[in-house]
Amino acid sequence: MKKVAIIGTVGIPAGYGGFETLVHHLVQHLDNEFDFTVYCSAPAYKDKPARFGRTKLEYIRLNANGAQSIPYDIVSMTSAVFSGHDILLVLGVSGALFLPFIRLFTNKKLIVHIDGLEWRRNKWNTFAKKFLKFSEYIGVKFGHKIIADNSEIRTYIEQEYQKDSCLIEYGADHIIQNLYPQKGSYAFSVCRIEPENNIHVILEAFSQSGQPIKFVGNWEKSAYGKALREKYSAFDNIELLAPIYDQEKLDLLRSNCKVYIHGHSAGGTNPSLVEAMYLGLPIFAFDVPYNRATTEDKCLYFEDAAALTKLLKEKSEGGSQVLNAIGCDMKEIAKRRYEWSIISESYRSVLEAV
Repeated sequence: MKKVAIIGTVGIPAGYGGFETLVHHLVQHLDNEFDFTVYCSAPAYKDKPARFGRTKLEYIRLNANGAQSIPYDIVSMTSAVFSGHDILLVLGVSGALFLPFIRLFTNKKLIVHIDGLEWRRNKWNTFAKKFLKFSEYIGVKFGHKIIADNSEIRTYIEQEYQKDSCLIEYGADHIIQNLYPQKGSYAFSVCRIEPENNIHVILEAFSQSGQPIKFVGNWEKSAYGKALREKYSAFDNIELLAPIYDQEKLDLLRSNCKVYIHGHSAGGTNPSLVEAMYLGLPIFAFDVPYNRATTEDKCLYFEDAAALTKLLKEKSEGGSQVLNAIGCDMKEIAKRRYEWSIISESYRSVLEAV
């Protein structure tokens, strides 16, 4: 079997984010066809098992995110090269500066998932944006195969770099369904509390509409989150909840909401969006091409607080039939596009092709 190193995640078992969930399900579906090694961040795991099923786990004594993400990826790549792996599946471009050396001095095959357009995120300063843009360029130039998780990003890669990429999205059928299915009257949202996720837009709309919302996020992680929590905690209809990592608890809140609010404006196919779609939830999404591509233009969209306030008012006054229809459309799309068996088969094809 081909030896495949997976680099760029916190690790598995998944307990953090989209890439981790992807790897968790990818190796479960394909570890009888490939000899996988997943590089994990040692500080993130109290227990450090040597294997996850048939997959070997290697631990790096650095954090996978933040300032240490670059050396974390480079150390992982170096280990993978000297451990005799045939293929390096690199998720994200933090350590992309090391890829030219791998291409020049080895015959290893590189598959690079560029993630979203990270350099466009508002949280980065000018230097960080330029560095991330350059890392993206290096990742696309030196990868043997490039993976885009959204059709809009695939188009961007083609136009920006004149290079083709493989479109592989995310799965969502790991979510827990039919948990005490009794619809509540509240809206729901969950995400990292960052400006490009438009939390300020969503909370302003709900403060004006008076309709209830439960919002899960890491409010204490940044000055942005702390300021929002201080401003909107006083509203009786707005419930700001701490991060929930228990899948069943999170899915219980999600599956019983009246409408799901998705504010992401950067990145590609967002895992929390496809999970909401798989639950068959009516969705109001921020109006950007990535979200329209993910939902096939079949949910409702808003571009600012005024537009979201208007949507909330219209659909609270006799809009249940429309909301039910949107939920059915979301479920149909998710079952057609966002199941792990489909996603894993796409990765298998790419791994075999290199």
